[in-house]
Amino acid sequence: MTTSELPRRNPGSSGRTCTPPEPRPGAPSRALRVRAAGGWERFMRRVETRQETET
Repeated sequence: MTTSELPRRNPGSSGRTCTPPEPRPGAPSRALRVRAAGGWERFMRRVETRQETET
């Protein structure tokens, strides 16, 4: 039984141009969510450091 080889795909752009939808009114923008996530990571690192020094 012979299997035919599948066509090869080149990685990269698919040609589709899709823009993310605009946030609903009152919803935080993507930039704000990214900033908040970064702040939360810093906060958690600070808490972990504080717990290590107390122990």
